Amino acid sequence: MSQLDKQDPRTQFPAPPFPAQTQGGTGDTNAMDPKPDHGETSYLGTGRMPGYRVLVTGADSGIGRAAAIAMAKEGADVALSGLPDEHAELEEVRDVIADLGRRAVILPGDLTDEDTCQQLVTDAVSELGGLDSLVLVAGHQKVNEDITEHSTEDFDRTMKVNLYAMFWLCRAAVPHMAPGSTIVTTASVSAYQPQSRMIDYALTKAGIITFTNGLAGQLASKGIRANTIVPGPIWTPLQPSSYPGDEIEHYGESAPFGRPGQPVELGAAYVHLAGPESSYTSGSTLTIAGATGVAV
Repeated sequence: MSQLDKQDPRTQFPAPPFPAQTQGGTGDTNAMDPKPDHGETSYLGTGRMPGYRVLVTGADSGIGRAAAIAMAKEGADVALSGLPDEHAELEEVRDVIADLGRRAVILPGDLTDEDTCQQLVTDAVSELGGLDSLVLVAGHQKVNEDITEHSTEDFDRTMKVNLYAMFWLCRAAVPHMAPGSTIVTTASVSAYQPQSRMIDYALTKAGIITFTNGLAGQLASKGIRANTIVPGPIWTPLQPSSYPGDEIEHYGESAPFGRPGQPVELGAAYVHLAGPESSYTSGSTLTIAGATGVAV
């Protein structure tokens, strides 16, 4: 069944309880149970981004992977950014896109490094022949229950992945963008109602919204649009790598639909804001949170 078929959102995708599970690092899609749906077969493209050249960060898994696949299914060529140790998952995404007859290039690197961010944009422009849309999804989160034990090192990584990289990538990308180009950033409902044990993450997500809204005003004279997606609880590897396993059993259970969202359910939102159909939309936020305004 595809996304275009009318379905009950409460039962459209798996609901908790899920098997208890934890992961290290940034997580692995293939180790999740149930495995997330990124739209490999369920998303149906309708030609909404023909010939677009797009750079997607966090494209190895989760929301970034779904956004990359959705845009490729809409006719875009995609540069896939992820950490070097996520190369195997990036290859999976590349192969899905290649099977669609679109071009996909893998550009691994650590976004906490300024030079890496600059080079990422340079390489994407070189490989794709230009850049029409910058889609920023990569993010870092970690549970810290007590501020007195919250390390500067971890706080700094959250800032650099979620905020500094956004600044560096936008600064590098704008000179390559013609009128009609777009920037799409990714915030979270945590920006509005922060979890007390992820205060640094919530800070960055609020900052992303403010930065993007200001950037939209700055870039309007260039004919470049900037908007933000605000996800709610989404079933991605970021969750079992961030929360204790017994909490993952019930992840998304208290959301109004009784389940977390699947990455594929955000694909169309990224297509809408990155592509030409949202031509008069800039400085906006689009919330995909299953009727919840709180982080779950």
